[in-house]
Amino acid sequence: MLYRVLLSALTAATLSSPLLAQQAAPDRTPSHCHALADATPGIEYIHRASLGPVEEETVDIHYISHASFLIRSHGGLNMVTDFTGFIGSTRMIPDVVTMNHAHDTHWTAYPDPAIPHVLPGWGEFGVGVTHNLELGEVLVRNVSTDIRSQFSGVEERGNSIFIFEMAGLCIGHLGHLHHAPNDEQFAAIGRLDVVMAPVDGGYTLDHATMISVLKRLRASIVIPMHWFSYMALDDFLEGMSDDFTVIRVDDSRLTVRRDVLPSQPTIMVLDPGYISDD
Repeated sequence: MLYRVLLSALTAATLSSPLLAQQAAPDRTPSHCHALADATPGIEYIHRASLGPVEEETVDIHYISHASFLIRSHGGLNMVTDFTGFIGSTRMIPDVVTMNHAHDTHWTAYPDPAIPHVLPGWGEFGVGVTHNLELGEVLVRNVSTDIRSQFSGVEERGNSIFIFEMAGLCIGHLGHLHHAPNDEQFAAIGRLDVVMAPVDGGYTLDHATMISVLKRLRASIVIPMHWFSYMALDDFLEGMSDDFTVIRVDDSRLTVRRDVLPSQPTIMVLDPGYISDD
């Protein structure tokens, strides 16, 4: 199924601090997370992807399950978010996995040692962690946020919002977000084009707060994740429908290009599906 998307020029505010700007590697198209966004108007498509080759200046996103996504680059990098150790009946070994430890459905203590880059979203209790992994065509970084601890307290900096800068795009994964980011955290996140957001309505943020966060981020594409029932998903979609177009993709896969982003902020509802070599 193909979705025709009319483009418009994108406008984003630059951040006040030039220290937050990222320098792109020579083989990575510069993103605009912390810079002025510009795009070429035109008409193109956002469509179902396969697990075949990824086109140049394109990102392939596959919703695996719960909060796990496979993000693929043109150069062949495979990155999995909130990695639990299982992504399906596949021999693929990801190049990068990110994890959060709010619950064991978001991480594993035993990642395959063949995975080159394992990025936990937490450090010592209350200290957090900083990642700035430069892989040439992809930069993976994080912004720490707090989570509720298992004893109903607060673990400061215990969750990470991971951000993937690639193909000129800024792709953010909110992890197990438990509070609205503060101004400093919003500034560190920068201007996102695509954001994966937990929309369960209770285990992470309530719907009203999550909707407020997403409207402030104003990403071109929102992909709901971490929803446990269609009732919770539909409640979220209803709350977003005044400002966002809603498209049910009827697939687990999506390809995204910077020059093909929707002119109207859009929620793309993907169906989870494990990776298979068949």
